[in-house]
Amino acid sequence: MPRAELDPALGVRVLGMRELRYNDRASLGEDRPAHVRAASGLAFSGGRIAVIQDDAAFIAYVGGSDVSAHAVPRGADGRRRFEVGLGNKMDKLDLEACVAIGDELWAFGSGSAPAREKIAIIGFTTRLHDGAPLYRRLREELAGPTAGESFRAPPAVNIEGVCVVGKELRLFHRGNTGPYDPGPAAFRIALEPFAVWLEGKGALPDVDATIMFDLGSAKGSRLGFTDAVAVGARVFYLAAAEASANAIDDGAVVASQLGVIDDEHVRACALAIDGAPVKAEGLAFDPKDPRHAWIAIDPDDVDQPARLYEIELVGPW
Repeated sequence: MPRAELDPALGVRVLGMRELRYNDRASLGEDRPAHVRAASGLAFSGGRIAVIQDDAAFIAYVGGSDVSAHAVPRGADGRRRFEVGLGNKMDKLDLEACVAIGDELWAFGSGSAPAREKIAIIGFTTRLHDGAPLYRRLREELAGPTAGESFRAPPAVNIEGVCVVGKELRLFHRGNTGPYDPGPAAFRIALEPFAVWLEGKGALPDVDATIMFDLGSAKGSRLGFTDAVAVGARVFYLAAAEASANAIDDGAVVASQLGVIDDEHVRACALAIDGAPVKAEGLAFDPKDPRHAWIAIDPDDVDQPARLYEIELVGPW
């Protein structure tokens, strides 16, 4: 099992921050607030940064000073906003991981509840693909040799990151679904047959490998993946330790990290803003500069805009 090592030579320098507010005012007809809420994943798509949100059915696109919204199909009762105050939190798609594939953006629900087993494909059209067979297979993988005989049912899954390395799609499970969760994991699936399955033209491919990780812990809470992005053959990731008993309820973030996976060697540094750990849920790198990146912060407050930090990697990453 690869274990993350904190490397004191690694660091992050903040270059700037912006609050993600749409250029257009809030739209009651579209059920859209005036700001990006609960940013949960980033990807470069079409020369812009795509920002997915876990409790609003919109994709935000950030390009220069422009922040625009692309609507995803409505949920139950025609809503596109989901929150405790509206009584519909469990109806949300919970989009938590995204990756650009050609002209498309693939955004994955977490899989932590039945409504969250959808994959949004945004391209010339926008559609939702039923991902239930995929998430069922991922739960079965988690209940494999590492699970032991104490499991009466496969553990829950919480997908928070996705990237492509070579011809392989990698999905990252956070590892925070409860006491029987075996921990952070990466699932490896052949990209080409997976794309065919998304088109509805073939069978879901097998998971080629499931790799368990030990990312460390803080104050009794395990660090787990919150995003991942490939830079060449390496994978950079965000991780957070959240004081919550499951993947549904929010809790205080007690530690956060930025790390890099190089084969089975995993190095990381603490990630903090103004000296405090942050709920960093989105990571995207400048396609022209692998030391220049952006991180999205989820404030866990529906009335507050998500924040986008521009950063520079410092040290021998």
